Parts: sequence; C-alpha cells; structure tokens
Amino acid sequence: MKMSSGVISLCCLLQANLSAIAQSNLFDQETPLELTLSGDLGHLMKDRGDAPQYHPVTLTYQSAEGSKNISIKSKVRGHFRKMQENCNYPPLSLNFTGTNHLNGTVFEGQEKIKLVTPCRDEKYVVREYLVYKLYNLVTPKSFKTRLVKVIYDDTVKGKKSLPLFGILLEEESQVAARNKSILVGDKIVRPEQTQPEDFFKMAVFEYLIGNTDWSVQYRQNVKLLASDSMSIPSAVPYDFDHAGIVGAPYAKPAEQLELASTRQRRYRGYCMSNLSKLDPAFAQFNQLKKDIYSVYTDCPWLDEKYIGLTTRYLDEFFETINDPKKVKEEFGYPCRKNGTGNVVITGLDKK
Repeated sequence: MKMSSGVISLCCLLQANLSAIAQSNLFDQETPLELTLSGDLGHLMKDRGDAPQYHPVTLTYQSAEGSKNISIKSKVRGHFRKMQENCNYPPLSLNFTGTNHLNGTVFEGQEKIKLVTPCRDEKYVVREYLVYKLYNLVTPKSFKTRLVKVIYDDTVKGKKSLPLFGILLEEESQVAARNKSILVGDKIVRPEQTQPEDFFKMAVFEYLIGNTDWSVQYRQNVKLLASDSMSIPSAVPYDFDHAGIVGAPYAKPAEQLELASTRQRRYRGYCMSNLSKLDPAFAQFNQLKKDIYSVYTDCPWLDEKYIGLTTRYLDEFFETINDPKKVKEEFGYPCRKNGTGNVVITGLDKK
C-alpha cells in the first residue's frame, strides 16, 4: 500500500526522534564509559595500510543490568595517527551495522562511531576531548563526544592493557541530522563561500586553541553542512590533536606557516578590510569566558600544572580579542602580502 507524504513525514520524524534519544544516551553523559575491546587485536592494529579491512571484535561495557557484550566490526582509520611510527594505538572505526542486539544498550541507534585512541599518552586524549567540549559551548554545529576508558584485550596473544582514555566521536551524518542539515560533498568551497557567522566562530575558535591544522577548501579537519543542496554551507571543525592547547609532543605546525610551535597562535581566516565583522564572534567568546575557563578548572582528570598553563593561554586570547590594536595585528594577518596567512600548504588537498 502506498503511504501518503504526510505519513512518510511522520515516520521520518519519529525515526529522527528515536535517533536523537539514542544519541542523548551515549553522548550526553559526562561520566566516562568503561569499555573492553576483545579479539585478535594484533591483527586489527597492524592493518594500517591505505585500505584497512574490518575485523571482528567484541565490545563489552557495564550497564545497570550488568555486562553487555556486542559483536561488532572494527578497522583502523585516520592519517597521521594511524602510522606506526607516530602512534602506538591507531584510531579505530567501530561498525555496529548488522548487529541485531543493540536494543536497550547505550549504542542503540548507532551505526558507526569513531574511537580516538591514545597516541603517545592518554592525557592528550583528555585534552583533545575538552576542546570538543569547548566548541559545544560555542555552537550546536559541532561534534558531540563521550570520554571512555578502554581496555584492549588481545585474546590471541593473551595480553590485556590497562584502562586507557579514549573518545567516542559522533558521526558526521548525526551532526548533520541533529542540525536539520545535509553533508556537502567534495566540491571545492572557499572559506568566503561559507556562512560568515559560522565561519568566524570557527576561525576565531581555532585561533583560541592554537590550531592551524585545518582548511575549508581541502576539507582538512573540516566538514561542511547545509540546510539543502542550494544553501550556503557552514564549516564544522574536528580533529584537534595538533592544537597548541592540547600540546601533543608529535604536533608541529606546517613549515610553510613559519611558526615556532603549536603554542604560537596564527589566525587562518581570510583577509577582510573590515575586522568589525568579527565583533559578534568576539562578543560570544567574551560571554562564554567563565564557562570556557570552567571546562579546565573543573576537570578532575587534569593536573594542576596543565590547568595553570592553559589558564594563562586563555588569558592571552581574551586579552587579544579585547584590545583593538592586537585585534588588528593578529586578525588582520591574512591581509599581509609578506605573511603566511594565505599560504596553501602542500598536502592539504590529499585526503
């Protein structure tokens, strides 16, 4: 029987609501979720080539009803962090597709989730997680995350790791659905062709955290969302491990940017003769100032030294955006003919 468009719309709405409920169960909790990944993990972790394959894995977590075991597939993902010489634990993709026993679990409604793993030290995972939490304060057009404690249980080698921090990262399709948007494909879009308000929020945020590892044109750590195929897209950032505020030991700015370290900020927005266009973004960050500091001062998983270092780093940002001379110096940088504000970094066009 053919359903009317009204019935179809209602079905879609109900499905969206159920999906939203499932997401809220997983991503709207602050307590780290304790997981165990078990199976032939050696085989999985070594599959780091250009076309890694899925491998069977059992995911176990503790619920109010007891231990839950879910049979899933997993494969290595990423670029820099998947290389053996860079990271001991490569980031993983967890695939729940085809699993018919997710009902009533915290993963109900999920299909694929990215797992950010500790590259060198799990403390940097926590720091990157907090950057996602910062951007959640700025806009709903951001990736939701859930901090997890993962035990890697290689049942073939009989080796089991200590619990290590990781991050479950919301899929981009879920970010789009939550914002009643669609994902924009691989067509080239220049920063000037995106929604200005959203771009300025993102570009100022990237400056705040000291991140230069992004590009709208080449989709370097940026996704684009739009309300429909004819609308102007909005830029949504992710993957912040190279940000200065994270301080990962392997993170280095691109040589072309001529920066001493990732702690040195560089505004990577586009040239504008009228910097007052940034005022709404500055005003929002000033309004969020207390909440931004609280993300770090209230976090139980950070040491006092890092909290103090980060507080001073944030102080520098707020001092800059509230000083007209410093705003002109820092945010007018992309207009300098001899600067590196508009450098196209070799390799950003390669996914």
